Amino acid sequence: MKVIKRDGREVMYDRNKIILAIQKANDEVPPREKISEDKIEGIVASIENRGYETMQVEDIQDIIEQKLMAEKKFVLAKTYIIYRYTRELVRKANTTDDSIMSLIKNSNKEVMEENSNKNAVIASTQRDLIAGEVSKDLTRRVLLPEKISKAHDEGVLHFHDADYFLQPIFNCCLINIKDMLDNGTVINAKLIESPKSFQVACTVMTQIISSVASSQYGGQSVDIRHLGKYLRKTYDKAYKHYTEDLHKNDEEARELARDKMMDDLKSGVQTIQYQINTLMTTNGQSPFVTLFLCLDENDPYVDEVALIIEEIFKQRIEGIKNEQGVYVTPAFPKLIYVLDEHNCLKGGKYDYLTKLAVKCSAKRMYPDYISAKKMRENYEGNVFSCMGCRSFLSPWKDENGNYKWEGRFNQGVVSLNLPQIGIIANGDEEVFWELMEERLALCYEALMCRHRALEGTISDVSPIHWQYGAIARLKKGEKIDKLLHNGYSTLSLGYIGLYEVTKLMTGESHTTEKGLKFALKVMNRLHDATETWKKNTGLGFGLYGTPAESLCYRFASIDKKKFGSIKDVTDKGYYTNSYHVDVREKIDAFSKFDFESQFQVISSGGAISYVEIPNLRNNLEAIEELVKYIYDHIQYAEFNTRSDYCHICGFDGEIQVNDDLEWVCPSCGNKDKSKMNVTRRTCGYLGENFWNVGKTKEIKSRVLHI
Repeated sequence: MKVIKRDGREVMYDRNKIILAIQKANDEVPPREKISEDKIEGIVASIENRGYETMQVEDIQDIIEQKLMAEKKFVLAKTYIIYRYTRELVRKANTTDDSIMSLIKNSNKEVMEENSNKNAVIASTQRDLIAGEVSKDLTRRVLLPEKISKAHDEGVLHFHDADYFLQPIFNCCLINIKDMLDNGTVINAKLIESPKSFQVACTVMTQIISSVASSQYGGQSVDIRHLGKYLRKTYDKAYKHYTEDLHKNDEEARELARDKMMDDLKSGVQTIQYQINTLMTTNGQSPFVTLFLCLDENDPYVDEVALIIEEIFKQRIEGIKNEQGVYVTPAFPKLIYVLDEHNCLKGGKYDYLTKLAVKCSAKRMYPDYISAKKMRENYEGNVFSCMGCRSFLSPWKDENGNYKWEGRFNQGVVSLNLPQIGIIANGDEEVFWELMEERLALCYEALMCRHRALEGTISDVSPIHWQYGAIARLKKGEKIDKLLHNGYSTLSLGYIGLYEVTKLMTGESHTTEKGLKFALKVMNRLHDATETWKKNTGLGFGLYGTPAESLCYRFASIDKKKFGSIKDVTDKGYYTNSYHVDVREKIDAFSKFDFESQFQVISSGGAISYVEIPNLRNNLEAIEELVKYIYDHIQYAEFNTRSDYCHICGFDGEIQVNDDLEWVCPSCGNKDKSKMNVTRRTCGYLGENFWNVGKTKEIKSRVLHI
């Protein structure tokens, strides 16, 4: 007989373990309460005589308790129950030891590669990661209901950011930077007044970004439009100086004032780029920040905003120097550029900015692109940034009936493993939908855990968020609860593997007519679930196309161990993210955007689509055509490339594999894969005949494609 342990492992049945457990309890009770050796043998025999091929360890223990009670050995039964409970506590104790020690030894790959803005080797970052492992442990053992923890461990769902769940902090936000710049703020108990110039505004903004990042665990987005006012102030201040103090004529004063403004513009943008990339937050990481680049022709400072966007692109194209003095692509800030009628490459006034954006995409793979046209269709005529985590807010109006986006946030995310439902259902739709409902209920309960964990939080826990304008201006000691309810903030249901679950249930990709019908049914059910939860609770639930690539590998890894290798599902080693088309499908970029756009409308709480372009740097015309297409066809998109790149030295070519089977940059010798883009996968063969990337070798009459 096999025994199924609590963690799902199967071990061979060992009768001696049962006998020893009962004997230990027997030794602790008075003689009249003891049970004889014969009776113990009888209990063991009653388990064995059931003839089961497998038994759960909990079921075996339940039988022992029942048999002891039947023998009227109540004190012994109680002692055995206590022994069983104590063993459970021992099993749950010190579960962080291995993970923490592996962090210190730099061998905890899962944690070290989880976030691009964390260097897990640095002591200050390790301090935060160690605290995170403690938080995960307490979350799993104490803070979450056992069924949620078990569902997370078994890959039923993913309870995101458990490493910060111990604290009353939230995920992502849109900083209300306009309020903070115009009305001042407080950082580290020091008053920061409204800036009088562009360069000071840029410095203050980066200080705000750093402070905000230190008191939340997700990304943040900042709308650059609010800096236009301060660039105008720089010009006006300089013009006044040249005319009133130096008595220059109007034409000369304007020319000199513009020169001063352009100098400040370059210095200010440089301040943003360097500050964000050199500042370290109190949790030992770079701020995870996105700059929202949007032109509004009704903005009185639109010309200044255009100048700021232009300078941001120019400096991003140039890059930032690394320790070797080589210009490389900085990870942050991320850039999102909005396409509208005036800049969608159809003869608009600001087309020159989009052409610059295309050059930036070709060299630095940023910005991402949002279509104002499609976004207005999907969000009641509004255009706004996603949060740093790429989740979108639901529309919300203030007491005056005005839409509000900045100063709002995401309470947290729970993601659903769709392929696992399909594997268990094995093509039976009745079983599939029944299981879907059970797991959606689990996701709802897990999301409510996130919500309840924030309820009762007082504004003092993060003054920059709650008291000094990033989110609100609450009083000291005031609870944040009103900002958690009535849809002001969001709770996100993520999902992974629509392609795989469709393949499992229909035998076809979701790009076929049959597969698409099923995939849309799944997506609409997920969307309807969030709408029902929203209606029943008044909370801002939303369906979020999870961009966490690491989760695609985690779910697939769990399912492969549990269910084995399944063709086109677990055999790949990853699941496709959210609704995306599988990377192996033959589909052109335009068709991919067209196809995926129908899912973005449903996944209104967060969605992004991307295409890979070979030799991105040499394909400006192709990128321009795609940018035009994005404006008319899809809300949010980005470009990736298949060319390799080393972030240490800036090498742009083919990353090689050395004799020790390590990726290595042929220019600088960098072997740290987290600091390079390697665009090709190996077949998994790592034997002595391993062949270099991009070539093939005959091995025992079998061609391996590496």
